[in-house]
Amino acid sequence: MNATAHDPRFHTPLLRATGIGVALSIVIGVILLAFAWPSVTASPKDVPVGIVGSGEQLAAIEEQVNEKADGAIALVDYDDRDAAVAAIERRDAYGAVILGADATTAPEVLTASAANPAVAQLLQGVATQVQAAVDAQIRTQVEAGIAAAQQQAATQMQQALAAVQAGQQPQLPAADAAAPFTIPTVTVQVTDVVPLADTDERGTGLAVAAFPLVLGGLLGGVLLSILIKGAARRLFAVVVYSAAAGLVVAGVLQAWFGVLQGSYALNALALGLAVGAISATVTGLYGLLGTPGIPAGAVVMMLFANPLSAATMPVEFLLRPWGAIGQAFPPGAAGTLLRDLSYFPAADVSGPWTVLLLWFVGGLLATVVAIFREHRRARAAVAPAVAVA
Repeated sequence: MNATAHDPRFHTPLLRATGIGVALSIVIGVILLAFAWPSVTASPKDVPVGIVGSGEQLAAIEEQVNEKADGAIALVDYDDRDAAVAAIERRDAYGAVILGADATTAPEVLTASAANPAVAQLLQGVATQVQAAVDAQIRTQVEAGIAAAQQQAATQMQQALAAVQAGQQPQLPAADAAAPFTIPTVTVQVTDVVPLADTDERGTGLAVAAFPLVLGGLLGGVLLSILIKGAARRLFAVVVYSAAAGLVVAGVLQAWFGVLQGSYALNALALGLAVGAISATVTGLYGLLGTPGIPAGAVVMMLFANPLSAATMPVEFLLRPWGAIGQAFPPGAAGTLLRDLSYFPAADVSGPWTVLLLWFVGGLLATVVAIFREHRRARAAVAPAVAVA
């Protein structure tokens, strides 16, 4: 037998090779679990939807929605349609149901496909339920009207028979004496208050852009950590990379693809801050922990923060409290901020801006700490040489 067959200098031991293969399979399982778990377990829960109507109407529709929606929708009362529209534009609600003043006034369901197409589709189902309730109410009124007309006709017939039996001339009603009876037609209207842009009609652009944004931030952080020597130079490179990436990505998503709307400058700033928050976190961890900081930053951003970012679904679809936790990391905050800047100028965006800024500044501060460490090590290395001299 060849003497080198079992020599670890030439061949990896079988036990170690087996262990590496098993470990890699576990890693694949963890990655699959991280990315698939949010989607597999996604279920709408307490999605805020406005409702406008009288007390009796509210009670009836709330009972029906609670029965059909099974906790997916949380109805919020508003005084009128304008208030409901304002809530949708502020992103306090995903839509609203405007009930008619009576059975013959058509209700209206307000949606906002720009907020999320899945919720807009859910509200289409609500419109169908409202239509069924309206039809049932009209049917009841029609049946009551027919019954009243039949009762009136029967009474008049009895009076006529009694007159004939008494030898009197029966008093027959005139042909036009009966009030005309019409069956009302009421159709629930569905209005998209904040529609998606024509250049992104299905709303897939923002969702698809989320992963490359995270990947770009991680790639920048990893390469800058490896290629740039000196913490001060890395800090400078992160700032330059963030600014340039924001301008380039905004140019592609807005000027080329038409995915983003609104101000190019604000979108570029948001994208640059998002990329910088991820990159600065990686370079900051590298400065504090050394080489292990690179995979640590990648695991946090790619396997934890990215699946919880709610880029492809509403935050309310994720299991609690993971949706809210995901918004506290750069991928989730960036997705929310870009959607608000494009379609919801009235929304409060202070939260996402603050999250991105804190991560970006935190990463830069970690790099600043690494700069002082390098200076101390440099002085320590120089001191013996000076003493010898």
